[in-house]
Amino acid sequence: MASFIPEGHQTLTGYPVVQDAAGLIEFLKTAFGAEEKLRTVGGGGGIHAEMRLADRMLMLGGGGKARPMAFHLSVPDVDATYERAVKAGAIATTPPTDQLWGERTANIEDPFGNRWYLGTRPGDTWFFEGMPVLQPYLHPVDAEPVIDFMRRSFGAEELGRRTSPEGKIIYTTLRMGDSTLEISEAQGPYQPMPSMFYLYVPDVDAAYKKALQAGATSISVPADQPYGDRTAAVSDPSSNSWYLATHLK
Repeated sequence: MASFIPEGHQTLTGYPVVQDAAGLIEFLKTAFGAEEKLRTVGGGGGIHAEMRLADRMLMLGGGGKARPMAFHLSVPDVDATYERAVKAGAIATTPPTDQLWGERTANIEDPFGNRWYLGTRPGDTWFFEGMPVLQPYLHPVDAEPVIDFMRRSFGAEELGRRTSPEGKIIYTTLRMGDSTLEISEAQGPYQPMPSMFYLYVPDVDAAYKKALQAGATSISVPADQPYGDRTAAVSDPSSNSWYLATHLK
């Protein structure tokens, strides 16, 4: 583990915000078997929680303006997970279906507005080897500025993309450290969800400066926090919020 990332965390963490954080915590436990690792009161007075889903940490917040997100979650049995999620209150949007790319998938929306794209690979390995089981997912109207911003600000590496004959980005993946983020340009029911992320970087001051140079606007300047991180925050040109952090101790 890199010295600037605390034990048990990863480079990039999705951070959805909902009105009922306690409700989302219970949903994640019931539907996905998530393990609650931390629950505390954040600086704004709402809940801050950290949940472990398989090998990934998910942060979430409660109170203030809701900012639900989309995620791709690999699971051992997509049919069983889909059924548990629906029983836990999720809206079923796409039932389990075998896909041409070698994954059986199902889509749900949890009671708090987050979208979950569930998937199982057939055979002994139910996840894509070399990829995290939990990946944030963005649906920008125009993906190029989003990709360019992450590349210039955070050194993101694009792993490959599929495009339509008209040039629309159907799918691409960006790697940052030990984490990946998936992108498909908005179409049909898959519309933009301005999202929030917690990103560990080796030098938060340098990353904050590069993000501003790449077109971001400042939310908060670099400062040491009582929980052991030095953090800053920016909003990118597509209205996604990035909390940048370097772990100090």
